[in-house]
Amino acid sequence: MKILYVTHRFPFPPNRGGKIRPFNMIKHLTGRGDEVTVCSIARSAGEAQAGEGLNEYCHRSFMAVVKRPVQALRMAARLPTSTPSSMGFFYSRSLDRDIQRLLATESFDLIFAHCSSVAPYVAHVTGTPKILDYGDMDSHKWLSYRAFKPWPLSWGYWLEGTKLMAAEKRLAPQFDLCTATTRAERETLDSYETGVLSDWFPNGVNAEYFAPDETAYDTDTICFVGRMDYYPNQECMYDFVANTFPLIRKRRPNAKLLIVGANPIPQVHALAETPGVEVTGSVPDVRPYLRRSALMVAPLNIARGTQNKILEALAMEVPVVCTTLAAGGVDAVDGEHMLAADGPADSANACLRFMDDAEERRQFAEAGRARMLSHHSWSGSMQRFDGIIGRVARPPQQAVPAESKAT
Repeated sequence: MKILYVTHRFPFPPNRGGKIRPFNMIKHLTGRGDEVTVCSIARSAGEAQAGEGLNEYCHRSFMAVVKRPVQALRMAARLPTSTPSSMGFFYSRSLDRDIQRLLATESFDLIFAHCSSVAPYVAHVTGTPKILDYGDMDSHKWLSYRAFKPWPLSWGYWLEGTKLMAAEKRLAPQFDLCTATTRAERETLDSYETGVLSDWFPNGVNAEYFAPDETAYDTDTICFVGRMDYYPNQECMYDFVANTFPLIRKRRPNAKLLIVGANPIPQVHALAETPGVEVTGSVPDVRPYLRRSALMVAPLNIARGTQNKILEALAMEVPVVCTTLAAGGVDAVDGEHMLAADGPADSANACLRFMDDAEERRQFAEAGRARMLSHHSWSGSMQRFDGIIGRVARPPQQAVPAESKAT
């Protein structure tokens, strides 16, 4: 099939959540013999240069490099309109021209849009099967920010979330089928009652790369992995360091918390002033930090969809303690493959279970990896993905040689 694939982040290298899912879809489609044309934006010249490697995994790609000041103006221009400002951030006139030229001059067997932010580029197209992969229902994330932001920012997040929800509902009927990352996100989508076919397929994890080895772990070390320029990661670490980590240190005075992630803002760097806390900043490889830890925490108070950091830790046989909210995005069982805990006391006690009991840690570590292999493999996810595509689009029929036709 000839597939036009439009996504909100240029999906190479696949080194962050917004790139991992689309990259694996594109790689899979190309691997099964489809001709995939990728259209997306890059946020800097450096990202554009790094993104050139995608051409090994697709037929061709079109990239528009955007500048933050211009995108900020586009966001501001949409404030008095019904269009979400976030959609302004992902709009590029140059990319729009490329997409419309492709649609005018070529025929595609399928149009695939990853995330609602780029759906407007192709929403108007008729006569070609189209799938919109929401991934997460972003409107609900924006709305959840309200509880963590002061006025008037809280009002701004409410406004953006409300506009984005209306756009999500409006866009769905313009596609033949809409998908999400988890069952819970699909249920949110279905609650919109758009009448459009829906389905879901999970994020996977590269279990060969994120694999355990013989490295000995430190019973006193906890880690958190995630980009530290992302507000939900920042907020949960402020909360954990202030309220949960002191309870752990009361029982284990030598306990250490490693906050591992790129681009920490000054307030995150300041957490390193707390005894036992280390803020690493960007690291070339997160695996050594995970392997030396008794567990990973994901105490997210704002979470939608799948937290890839949880999948990666479990695949490495590193037990995970996370909030119930974060656990909802992982196809795993609380108390069997991971521990879900809410509130400082319960979270501290869950962490201490793995720090104090080596046998319990081993049991959860092995069960967590087994669950990732059975329920979060990319091969299994892509099998579901193939079935979803088959519901709306069929490969073009090859011409039958004249001599083989029935007479």
